[in-house]
Amino acid sequence: MDTIELLGKAQDAVTVNRVFGEPITRDGITVIPAARLTGGGGGGTGRQEGEQPGEGTGGGFGIGAAPAGMYVIKDGEVRWRPAVDINRIILGGQIVAVVALLTVRAVVRMLARSKAFRRR
Repeated sequence: MDTIELLGKAQDAVTVNRVFGEPITRDGITVIPAARLTGGGGGGTGRQEGEQPGEGTGGGFGIGAAPAGMYVIKDGEVRWRPAVDINRIILGGQIVAVVALLTVRAVVRMLARSKAFRRR
């Protein structure tokens, strides 16, 4: 697969239909789901000289999607409702707790050294 073909496939993978889902309508309310896309790609090289002419390496393209939220249309008014990632919230809380504990430990050690120094 050459680079032009790889880029064509990447372009086909990242379309508006991958970001926005099909609208869902029920009881006068329309919901349009939306996703967050991330992707990356790589290329390749080859050589025509040396011990093994024609040797080369290739590349590829990857894409990932996660829910971002949804647009809610009700009575002609559009509102954005973000998706809540509970796992990300829990991880953020854990990181804050660890940093707080390390900070408290450092302050306690500093105070203990300060008191020991004053006693001398």
